[in-house]
Amino acid sequence: MSTEQSRTAREARPAPGALLLCRAAPESVAPVARLLREDMLLAAAGGEWSVLVPEGRPWLEGDEPVDRVLNGWATALAVGAPWPVLALWWDADRAGYTLASGFRRPVGYVWLANGTPAGEDEAMHTFAGRLGLDPVLDVQSLDELTRADPVADARARLRGLIAVLTRAGVSLPDGLVPGESADTLQAAVGVQPHIRLIEWWGWRDTLRAELDAVEGGRLGALLPWACGPQARVLALAQIAAGLPVTAWGLRRRSGGWIAAGALLLAHGAVGLAYSSVGPLD
Repeated sequence: MSTEQSRTAREARPAPGALLLCRAAPESVAPVARLLREDMLLAAAGGEWSVLVPEGRPWLEGDEPVDRVLNGWATALAVGAPWPVLALWWDADRAGYTLASGFRRPVGYVWLANGTPAGEDEAMHTFAGRLGLDPVLDVQSLDELTRADPVADARARLRGLIAVLTRAGVSLPDGLVPGESADTLQAAVGVQPHIRLIEWWGWRDTLRAELDAVEGGRLGALLPWACGPQARVLALAQIAAGLPVTAWGLRRRSGGWIAAGALLLAHGAVGLAYSSVGPLD
């Protein structure tokens, strides 16, 4: 095969892409998502959900696979947040998801391009439990996604997953369909009310915004605890965890895990600042 034929074949392969779903309002997600320093659009995706649509430079312009990047991003966004993060990703060979929630081990599932299940069935049950899905109806629907289906490819499986999540309140904006290219997804969100996250704030604005998000969320009731010695212990633990994660990401040249480590460090710094000085006035 000639060089030109090889290039044409690569271009004919479906483009990789990704979406990030957060179980929180866009205003709560934006301060944390900005710390990823990636060009993303953020929009509402139902009453309790938001969707992040990345531009995709780490996997479109580099050698890092989309699933590795998304695993890092989902972990980074979920650390210290009162809401879970669901990463949906796809490329020419596979598609899958990763659910991250706090410091718990992420759970995920993978399908081959033709829709063949390539994950652990138990992962689907853990997924349903962490999102509070119906243990009968929703779990039955998820189990169907783990069985052979000759007419459902990997991207159809992702759409089936979204269909289950609609019963949990997920409502993607019109035109936002898993499996499409990053350009198509960003164009679909661009006509909706959205927030562009590429802008970088100063540290004080970021700190204030993140604290406001925590105070307005389910962790608000724990703020008195957040000013005591236990908060300093947690913050130091986040910093201690962030350093090796960042180092590992640098060694592997993994942008996703570098972001995860950076956010751990940022959360730890925020915790130390809050426990020391309380709310910024």
